Amino acid sequence: MPFPRTSGILLHPTSFPGRYGIGDLGKEAYEFVDFLVQSKQRLWQILPLGPTGYGNSPYMSFSAIAGNPLLISPDILLEKGLLQEEDLQNLPNFPLDMVDFDKVIAWKMPLLRKAAQNFALSIQALPIAARQFEGFCRGNATWLDNYALFMALLDTQGTGSWTQWSQELRHRYPDVLNQARHNLQQEIFFYQFVQYEFFEQWFALKRYANVSGIQVVGDIPIYVSQNSADVWSHPEVFKLDPNTGEALEIAGVPPDYFSATGQLWGNPIYNWDYLQSTNFDWWVRRVQSVLYIVDVIRIDHFRGLESYWSVRAGEETAINGQWVKCPGAELFEAIRSNLGTLPIIAEDLGDIDQAVLDLRDKYGFPGMKILHFGFGGDSGNPYLPFNASLNSVIYTGTHDNNTTMGWYHEDLRDYEKGRLLQYLGCASSYGISWDLIRLVLSSVANQAIIPLQDIFSLGSDARMNTPGKAEGNWSWRYRSEALTQEYSDRLGSMTTLFGRSR
Repeated sequence: MPFPRTSGILLHPTSFPGRYGIGDLGKEAYEFVDFLVQSKQRLWQILPLGPTGYGNSPYMSFSAIAGNPLLISPDILLEKGLLQEEDLQNLPNFPLDMVDFDKVIAWKMPLLRKAAQNFALSIQALPIAARQFEGFCRGNATWLDNYALFMALLDTQGTGSWTQWSQELRHRYPDVLNQARHNLQQEIFFYQFVQYEFFEQWFALKRYANVSGIQVVGDIPIYVSQNSADVWSHPEVFKLDPNTGEALEIAGVPPDYFSATGQLWGNPIYNWDYLQSTNFDWWVRRVQSVLYIVDVIRIDHFRGLESYWSVRAGEETAINGQWVKCPGAELFEAIRSNLGTLPIIAEDLGDIDQAVLDLRDKYGFPGMKILHFGFGGDSGNPYLPFNASLNSVIYTGTHDNNTTMGWYHEDLRDYEKGRLLQYLGCASSYGISWDLIRLVLSSVANQAIIPLQDIFSLGSDARMNTPGKAEGNWSWRYRSEALTQEYSDRLGSMTTLFGRSR
């Protein structure tokens, strides 16, 4: 599905500024949307919105559908009367330029529990609010019931993973689950409330963005976390040990640009034979749920839907894996027959062969072009701007790349730097980040997306993620004063010059 000529900014909500230690869906989020509008942008790309576990990666979530409670705005809870002013006083000494996740979790989760208790009291006196909450729970029961129970059990079982629970809980014995639901009513209510509040706040923000002419581009990770409600409640969808529930095969990628030993992600591989026998019902419902909360879907690691890299459980690196064919065409036929033609972007990076490109092109999905990859090799390099196709999305870099300043000063080889400077012809007074921003905006690609760090010309300390590094990622934040009129005017002028303005 081709897209109109537009541009936008890549920024995850955790990176918003604010006094509560992590970006949230409150005032600063709306100010960022206003910045997009003033800068003549039409796209806002985010990372997955799910609740994160170890390592705080949005690609390792406890649920493929649930929202991250850490993104709930305390100020909005205050406006609703679910918190009091004194609840938001005496804040911890949160850092301004990064998220200290441990400190945020320790402060915010008890705050959300207090808001849940107040909400439970309020709905006893407010029938309309009670009906709205009950309607949300009924309308989302297919995933919310499993998720709320799963999280309640994680909190109370004293183990880090569901695979360490009793056999009766691991295998979901109905009478044991019913007893757990009875015993854990308050915990389950808390997780239902958190999702209700998250989606209330998210949809209000999304409506504001859409009314302002901004579309939200959201990720759908190809895999889900082993320690998730999805794997626990639908073990048949994955290749698991039938006794322990542990993954028999693990997802990853072979050695590549980012790692000499490949990347071993730890996610369980899908049981594609089972999925095919159900006409991919689990995947269809997942895509439908994600499309409900964003306007455009970016399928992360798209190549894994043509062939996936499978590594036996127990391997320490991803080197000893193998490519296994996947029924990707049949999957997309099922999605199209159930949901119609969808606005999908294919993240077609990494070890790509012609079969992956054929699958992408068969359904008209735009692929991705990363400018940081463009200056090795010769003029045939597919990531050079003039080699991009109309039906593609071009980036300076993504959340997995260094910032452009960090890339230029730390990662770029002399040969590549020489080719870049030769390609540019001359440098602008704004610096190398804005030279590359100019290149992506001027390219023929229908869509151009720029990480906010490059708008600010920040170095590698503002990098969002280093693939293969388990900890220390996802924490970058900007300060509210950084969204200046000068940046807005400069980006808006360049966007208009190259025919991408709103």
